[in-house]
Amino acid sequence: MKDAEFQLAELGLLRPSPSGGRVAISPESAADALLAPMEQDILQRRIAMAATRARLHALSGDYLEARSMRSAKSSIEIVEGIDNIRAVIDDLGRTCAKSLDALVYGGPQTDDALRAALAVDRELLSRGIRIRSIFQHSARGHRATTVYAATLASEGGQVRSTAVLPSRMLIYDDCAVLPLDPLNTAGGAALVRDPAVLKFLKQLFEHYWDRALDFAEEQRTGPEPAGVEREVLLLMAAGKKDEAIAHQLGMSPRSVSRIVARLMERLGAESRFQAGARAALNGWLS
Repeated sequence: MKDAEFQLAELGLLRPSPSGGRVAISPESAADALLAPMEQDILQRRIAMAATRARLHALSGDYLEARSMRSAKSSIEIVEGIDNIRAVIDDLGRTCAKSLDALVYGGPQTDDALRAALAVDRELLSRGIRIRSIFQHSARGHRATTVYAATLASEGGQVRSTAVLPSRMLIYDDCAVLPLDPLNTAGGAALVRDPAVLKFLKQLFEHYWDRALDFAEEQRTGPEPAGVEREVLLLMAAGKKDEAIAHQLGMSPRSVSRIVARLMERLGAESRFQAGARAALNGWLS
């Protein structure tokens, strides 16, 4: 009995009576007394949140002005530090209105990078942004990259691959992001807004896009080389340089270079050694 009285008293349902003993209190009155301090605390927190939100919103004009001044001062801006690069790319993604074109240099990407990219790409696609990405053929054998490409394509993105890419590159509407060092993308990035340079970079992307294969399409090596192409392939696989091949076949080095480039593209190879290995697997060297 004492325990029950103690619990009721804790809930405010029993209070001491002036005449002695205890008197029962209605649940509504007890609730008002118990919850009043909590409601006051919640109210104060809401007021503090509203004040913080108002202060942040008040800075929006300054941010937009600073951003426009940054763009106006220089058509090519250098950003250093991985955190700063990520912040800039995040900003470009949020303000992107039309398209994102990407050259994904370097073969297979890390699983974490692909997961992060897919989350961002989905958000862009949900806003109607067109996304086109070009990987290198060597990424086709990487399961996580294959899953990423298939998922992106199923949700409206476009993914292709090609043998060789010159560098990593992102083009958000009218701003291109290029690494200062293609082998160390965390070292720094250049933001390019100059119309002439940007036009060239967009043409460069279209050049690779037009020649790339759909990522879901099987690579086709085409017919077995014959004639001069076969002779060049055999000498290339033997380790001969273009000049030596040209001298041996009585051709110009430039003609040999063009044939070698065509063979490497057909084989989806990134190096002469890889081209020789794939040609051997196809039975072209026998």
